[in-house]
Amino acid sequence: MKQSKLFMPTLREVPADAEAISHQLLLRAGFMRQNASGIYSYLPLAKRVLSKIEGIVREEMENAGAQELLMPAIQPAELWEETGRWDIYGPELMRLTDRHDRRFALGATHEELITSLVRDELNSYKKLPVNLFQIQMKYRDERRPRFGLLRGREFIMKDAYSFHSTQESLDAEYENMFNAYSNIFSRVGLEFRPVVADSGAIGGKDTHEFHALAAIGEDTIVYSNESNYAANLEMAETLDQYPRQAAEPEALEEVHTGDAKTIESVGEYLGVKSEESIKTVIFKTEQGLVMALVRGDHEVNDIKLKNHVGALDITMATDEEIEEALHSKPGTLGPIGTDMRIVADYAVRSLTNAVCGANKAETHYIHVDPSRDFAAEYTDLRFAIEGDASPDGQGIVQFARGIEVGQVFKLGTRYSEGMNATFLDEGGKAQPLIMGCYGIGVSRTLSAVVEQHYDERGIIWPKAIAPFDIHLIVVNAKNEEQLSLGESLYADLTKAGYSVLLDDRKERAGVKFADADLIGVPVRINVGKMASEGIVELKSRAGGETQEVSQADLAERVRALYDSL
Repeated sequence: MKQSKLFMPTLREVPADAEAISHQLLLRAGFMRQNASGIYSYLPLAKRVLSKIEGIVREEMENAGAQELLMPAIQPAELWEETGRWDIYGPELMRLTDRHDRRFALGATHEELITSLVRDELNSYKKLPVNLFQIQMKYRDERRPRFGLLRGREFIMKDAYSFHSTQESLDAEYENMFNAYSNIFSRVGLEFRPVVADSGAIGGKDTHEFHALAAIGEDTIVYSNESNYAANLEMAETLDQYPRQAAEPEALEEVHTGDAKTIESVGEYLGVKSEESIKTVIFKTEQGLVMALVRGDHEVNDIKLKNHVGALDITMATDEEIEEALHSKPGTLGPIGTDMRIVADYAVRSLTNAVCGANKAETHYIHVDPSRDFAAEYTDLRFAIEGDASPDGQGIVQFARGIEVGQVFKLGTRYSEGMNATFLDEGGKAQPLIMGCYGIGVSRTLSAVVEQHYDERGIIWPKAIAPFDIHLIVVNAKNEEQLSLGESLYADLTKAGYSVLLDDRKERAGVKFADADLIGVPVRINVGKMASEGIVELKSRAGGETQEVSQADLAERVRALYDSL
């Protein structure tokens, strides 16, 4: 490709609304342009990178035995209603109607559609297992699109769905996909970590997320400093390692606490530490209100609560809902004397002579003994904090930031039961299909790679997904010797199997070098003042010494440099 013909509108200034490094560089280097909030056009350089990422994804998926298909982006509402997700998925689902007032959704995910596609086809155990995947645009009406491709409303995704007759078959395919994903993210050049995660609106039980480590990441990864344990903060376990406090419980007593409503202000008023208090938070589920209790210095993990009570959706209860149920407002809430379902963290059980709200204005209880004063279901209910013991017993946990680039799920029979997708087992009995689901954010992966591979001058692409292998720069395109040698090398290198970007533009050398640094092609060849002697400069974008190389030796030296990257 000759750069004089390439559509690559670069920017010298950092766009004011671009916070993430990847967002800034992809805009400045002419890889993409924004059309609306969270919606982008991928320009030729980005399309070349995306094609390479997609090629790696296809190769690894097909090596793992999956088959590619393509499903529609527009999905009938009635499919989502079969599983109940039309009403519970939330405002992120983009909904529309056609001219006949028939309701549709733009595909945020494809569990319902793939299940409808196979339920009349995979009707015997003899046809199983099957793994089907696609690479396609997905649509989610994000409340706050940001960070460029890291959180958009339209994005490219690879999603795969597997179908099985036994749990053992699903377990084997889950491991197969886990390994395929590890291969994909290694090949594209990401430093990543698989972590235990929550399945969210997709559903299912067992799931891992794959996170690219990056400071801009929106997810917190909790990992052991001495083992391979890693989990998303939402799912990071905490151990039941709280010895009961030695003090003898005193008689329960109501005390006036005035306007003090927070754990801190109540503690200051009563002269007690936060860890000697009980924090009460009320949540709303489709099953009704649930009271969650944690120690005063801890925070309620709503995902753990949702999973414990088996809820499909969970939100904070409103002040009005709380007042109707408890005749009190947040700030003085507590578990004593209520018939609401109570779920408490392990740490609460160890308390003696604690403080909690009395469900009465300006009033709290002191000398609260959980084993005496109220009944609760005890479980791991809090968010982990740095320094906690690692759940596997090895070391302590630390935190890092990560960008979620992929996730694998064991869906089980949630969708097949809801949509009556069955097969006949060996005994001729109808059984629900057992499903797995496996997603990769393709466009997000592109952005995540940039977050890890850049310097102060621009992007440094890993060679596996770079838009070109070699950037061949004719320093002065008005000089016939330089231009002639550049075009000759372009032909030779292209014939040798490299993809080459030839900068034949009649621009100043400084502009050419700045653009080359910005777009980040792995190998650079400068054809300059020594062209009359058949000598060029060879260097890698990542750094290192510049080599002066004769035309006769160039092929060998380029191969050695390229292979070393």
